[in-house]
Amino acid sequence: MHSLARWLPFLNWPKPTASLLRGEFWAGLTVGLMLLPQGVAYAALAGMPLITGIYASIIPAAVAILFSPSPRLGVGPTALSALLIGASLTGMAEPGSAQWVVLAAWMAILSGLVQAVLGMVRAGWLLNLVTSPVLAGFTQAAAVLILASQLPTLLGMRADWATVWHSPSIYLFDWHSIAYGLASMALLMLAKKWRPAFPSAIFIIALTGIISWATGFADSGGAVVGHLPAGLPYFQWPGMLDWEQFGALVMPVLVLSLVSFLETASSAQVEHQQAGTRWNENQDLVAQGLSKVSAGLFGSFATSASFSRSAVNLLAGAKTGYANVFSILLVVVVVLWFIPWLYHVPQAALAAIVITAVLNLIKPQQILGLFKVSRVEACISVTTLALTILTAPRMYWGVLAGIALTQAYFLYQHLHPRIIEVGLHADGSLRSRQLWQLPPLAPKVMALRMDADLDFATASALERYATEALQQNPGCTDMALLMESINSIDITGVETFARLERMVAKRGGTLHVVGLKLPAQKRLERAGLLQRQGSIIALYRTSSEFLARLSSTAQSASLP
Repeated sequence: MHSLARWLPFLNWPKPTASLLRGEFWAGLTVGLMLLPQGVAYAALAGMPLITGIYASIIPAAVAILFSPSPRLGVGPTALSALLIGASLTGMAEPGSAQWVVLAAWMAILSGLVQAVLGMVRAGWLLNLVTSPVLAGFTQAAAVLILASQLPTLLGMRADWATVWHSPSIYLFDWHSIAYGLASMALLMLAKKWRPAFPSAIFIIALTGIISWATGFADSGGAVVGHLPAGLPYFQWPGMLDWEQFGALVMPVLVLSLVSFLETASSAQVEHQQAGTRWNENQDLVAQGLSKVSAGLFGSFATSASFSRSAVNLLAGAKTGYANVFSILLVVVVVLWFIPWLYHVPQAALAAIVITAVLNLIKPQQILGLFKVSRVEACISVTTLALTILTAPRMYWGVLAGIALTQAYFLYQHLHPRIIEVGLHADGSLRSRQLWQLPPLAPKVMALRMDADLDFATASALERYATEALQQNPGCTDMALLMESINSIDITGVETFARLERMVAKRGGTLHVVGLKLPAQKRLERAGLLQRQGSIIALYRTSSEFLARLSSTAQSASLP
């Protein structure tokens, strides 16, 4: 049973009681009312038929909570995933067309399979490839692109930007749409400050829909949601794509898988920190992957965990996955009986919901703050941001460039480890001789410390530093390697250690090895390099033992 619950975490949910279900019902109702308008708005952002945003909130959300170890996550359509879908498919099909829907379904299926497989092979550590600066740059660039994509709808534009630029006219804008959009944004912002857990989005949808119906906004040519098909989603195979289309989806699918799971991670970590439990990222990969696959097979688009809805869920007092069950049931009720009520909702109100949701992602002070910590990583973040915007709609180049620059910086740091010659500081610690202007530890001893593992990336740097240091100090016969910071040694490191040993032996001195850890010691012993202890090699467990040995040797040498 324990093994089964590992794959089906909902089996660990507490037994329902009246008091528990009462609290979960109100939390689920709050999130469900928030989810409905967001689902429709994000479907428009993804270029999908609006009903698919609601479909994405039923089957995929149910699959996610059954398999997820983080049952309070608000799974469904999200702004970032919707933008990635819409941007990636631009130029491949007409938004909202049957071909567009097929491509979006395959993006969901393929990205879901990628996540599920990674979770099954326990490769959640790949999440670490995307550093915080890269994610910050990409997220803020995506927010800017989302705002740019929603402005025409918010302003009721009747032409594209090029026409507005070359032939500006007030008649290119629908002032009724502008009024609906700006008023909706103002009310959403006020509601967020007044009560964050209040489902203000559904209130805005209802209010603008009633006003639109009463004033005949749709009849006068205003942009409204229009007819949406009623009924529950059903299984539908999207049909096969040709190899060229599959090839065009490879990079977008990989980036969608990565970015989507980073969204999940940001929400799941908050949930588990609050609950005092350990987050199982691999099981959540499986859950989010299966959710995406189900989305593609039930006529929708890729889902993810929404940070805002997850936060509202926690704020509303959700304690288990039952809250999400009630959210899904609310969506089902709306799909079955209340879909026609959405007909008169102005599209500008939907754009206002999207814009208000992503405004929180624009935080220039976050990137500016990076310059105080690390200029290089801050520049990587800015580069990611700029390339994401400049390469739109192929936004994935920004993420890939950020990951590549991060890995290059990591490799550069590894290839240039910090190596110092140490001296005895007044406080009794061993510190850099050059930085603190300290005398040598002993007249004929060169004491070196490298703050990195001894491997293929650092070995040549240590050998070069040691060789140059001995050449500049011909009177030195002994070398001391302070190895407390070295956790492992690979074969290249073993070979370098052997050459340093031979170098010291030619000078007729001793190689003092200080603080050698057991894994590194065993590897050197298997290579036969620690067999001549006492003559060419001297081992010390601690730096204190080494300093005591130097002190006693110096005292012995000073005696007549």
